[in-house]
Amino acid sequence: MACRSVKRAEVARTKLLDLLDAYISKLQRIHNYDGHAHTFRKNLVIDIVSLDLAMLGTVFKFANEISAKYPYISRLICNAGVASFSKMDWSACIRQMLKEPMNAVTAPAFYLQNEGEISIDGLGWVWQSNLFGHYVLYRSIEHLLLASPPSIGGRVVWMSSLEASPAFFDPDDWQLKSSAHSYECTKYQIDLISTHLDRRALQTPLPRRIRHFVTEPGVCSTNVANALVGPLLDFCKLITFYLARFFGSPHHTIVPFKAAVGAVHLSLASLAFITLFDSPEKNISRPVKFGAETDSWGTERVGLVEVKEWEAHQAEGEVLVGKIEALYQKFKDEEQVTMNFETASEHM
Repeated sequence: MACRSVKRAEVARTKLLDLLDAYISKLQRIHNYDGHAHTFRKNLVIDIVSLDLAMLGTVFKFANEISAKYPYISRLICNAGVASFSKMDWSACIRQMLKEPMNAVTAPAFYLQNEGEISIDGLGWVWQSNLFGHYVLYRSIEHLLLASPPSIGGRVVWMSSLEASPAFFDPDDWQLKSSAHSYECTKYQIDLISTHLDRRALQTPLPRRIRHFVTEPGVCSTNVANALVGPLLDFCKLITFYLARFFGSPHHTIVPFKAAVGAVHLSLASLAFITLFDSPEKNISRPVKFGAETDSWGTERVGLVEVKEWEAHQAEGEVLVGKIEALYQKFKDEEQVTMNFETASEHM
């Protein structure tokens, strides 16, 4: 678990282990239980390593640390994300709720975001936290993904969003330093670059092939917007989520456990099974994201969401990949100079 807050990560680890232990207890009561889950639990280690994607120095440090510790990595799930909300536009909220209530609780257009926030590395803060930091992480441990046994293969799972939108896509402001919609833009950029990376991977001979997939968690209730609405309105928001799901929305996963089903599916399912989704029989001709969905009663499943306006922005997406790669090489070279300087200083 690569986390900015080690304390919060330890809490999450405890919850995960408790969840697993409760599941194993249920299995134990099944007739002819073979004991495999207990063996799995005995050998399971959830390691926590500090990482802050908004500080690229910690990304390179993280890569060096795990490169010294692990012979390979089979899955990288790029799940971190921030949104720089400033306030709510209540008039816009009321209008959207009256005109399109289902969309208002699925992809709200009334959260205002801060503009011009810059990271310690001089990049757009939201852009670095949501996209570039993940790209640097992927490239920095690419050798570990390539070292994964051929029978397992390496995969990168990128976390997008239902709110990913090309409506605010500006190729000139690709680091989103001036954008008033940095969250939606970073998520759409993730759709573009991950699709391009996977298409390149499919042209690479085996076994030197790392697959890239996009997932989205649906509409999950988190504490991201709590500071804007307060506990009472946040509770009301939660009620509207359940109502939306009951009246037919497949996207309201609401709880993190159900919201993770897409990422888990892309991590564990065989490639042959994943490939079947993107087929003529499914009437899917454009790139897709594997979304977390539920039925009206909350039973989770994996669905498909098309990448919006792929044809219109495909070329721009390819250019964006080139810009991001060049920026990665710049920071990598600077990091290498710093490391050489520090090593030389130690010997002086």
